[in-house]
Amino acid sequence: MQHLHRRWPSYAAVWRWHFYAGLFCVPFVLWLAVTGAIYLFRPQVEALIDSPYANLAVTGPRASAAEQAAAAVRAVPGSVLHRYQLPETDRQAVQIVVGKDAEETRVYVHPQTLAILKTVDEDQRLMRVVFRLHGELLAGTPGSYLVELAASWTIVMLLSGLFLWWPRGGGLGGVVYPRLNAGGRRFWRDLHGVTGFWVSAFALFLLVSGLPWAKSWGSYLKAVRQVAEGRPVKQDWTTGHAEELRRRAAADAGTRAMMGEHAEHHGMAMAHPPVSYVPLDRLIATLGPLRLATPVLVSPPTGAGQPWTAKSDAANRPLRTDLTLDGDTGQVLTRKDFAQRRLVDRLVGWGVAVHEGQAFGGLNQLLNLLTALGLILLAVSSVVLWWRRRPEGVLGAPRAGSPAPAAIAFFALVLLLGLFLPLMGISLVAVLLVERLVFARLPGARRWLGLERVPG
Repeated sequence: MQHLHRRWPSYAAVWRWHFYAGLFCVPFVLWLAVTGAIYLFRPQVEALIDSPYANLAVTGPRASAAEQAAAAVRAVPGSVLHRYQLPETDRQAVQIVVGKDAEETRVYVHPQTLAILKTVDEDQRLMRVVFRLHGELLAGTPGSYLVELAASWTIVMLLSGLFLWWPRGGGLGGVVYPRLNAGGRRFWRDLHGVTGFWVSAFALFLLVSGLPWAKSWGSYLKAVRQVAEGRPVKQDWTTGHAEELRRRAAADAGTRAMMGEHAEHHGMAMAHPPVSYVPLDRLIATLGPLRLATPVLVSPPTGAGQPWTAKSDAANRPLRTDLTLDGDTGQVLTRKDFAQRRLVDRLVGWGVAVHEGQAFGGLNQLLNLLTALGLILLAVSSVVLWWRRRPEGVLGAPRAGSPAPAAIAFFALVLLLGLFLPLMGISLVAVLLVERLVFARLPGARRWLGLERVPG
């Protein structure tokens, strides 16, 4: 009867799940670590790309913001104004985003001559491509699901790894520092375990803070919030590129109706009287003294009776502010700072800012970079360990032990993880069913996967 009170599975059982989680996750860990490390330096990379347009020769009066916006719209036939980005200096090219349906183009306009210096598809900007490589593998919704599944199982891999690492006697060697003079497999095992110990906490934070952007988990969170709050929820982030495109298209349709462009739109010519871009200049005069965190974006109304909007789109999200403004007077109608947002939005905002390395400057970037490098080392050392111990002709998974009583505490933890990470929970049930109903009945597969139980 004493076994009925067992509260945790055997070391071998946890090791098996750690092995299988790692087998699936290692390629994705490498991919996410590399692309995430690149994206950390988005401000520096984009500043370097834009450097040819940061110190222009301006020899006379600047053109008005309305004229600059009109020049950008003319540069992309059939487009309308989506966002005017306030330049940070008088000699900087004005960046204006114009759009046709969900397609957006960033136009660089000379502030004096109105010459078009550069146009680039917003979705083809280098760091936007890296962002989609990181979050969706450039595969849209299916890619988002796959990345989320890998992230969920990486959480399982890290938690089980900490269980396996937990000191069971002996000194600190191989626990908090690797024994560099140890040869062969012990060196790689120390490197793997010690690296996992030092990076796991922050790696878990990065994984969890990235989940709100994932298609499945982000939609799950939004649905739970709408039930809890009893109303539709508007979030400051999108769950995948497809949602971003839908949001753009909806905003574009409203803007076209307001701006009254005489352009073909879904085969129909808009006949509304055009609305002037002149309010831009008085709005910018209002925004200047507010010293909002850069970049500051100004957008036209998206519906009848709607105000103009302005927002700080700072990478450090806790610095963001949202404003609505009267186009006729330039007066601020409403202002919503980060501190006024709901708790969930603030938690996600802080999480994303830290995740992207923008919350506390260069130190945040360095910490994230070290975590990414640690994850790469974890992945590489795990492959070396597996390859060194793998017997010929089999996968090399730890052998299953004799059947044992249920470990109640562990089962409860797995159940909670399955509820918190629905994709992981669903895939776990699917793997167990396939293992029990298919692989366990095929002698060759059973032997190759290490499913034959070892007595004891």
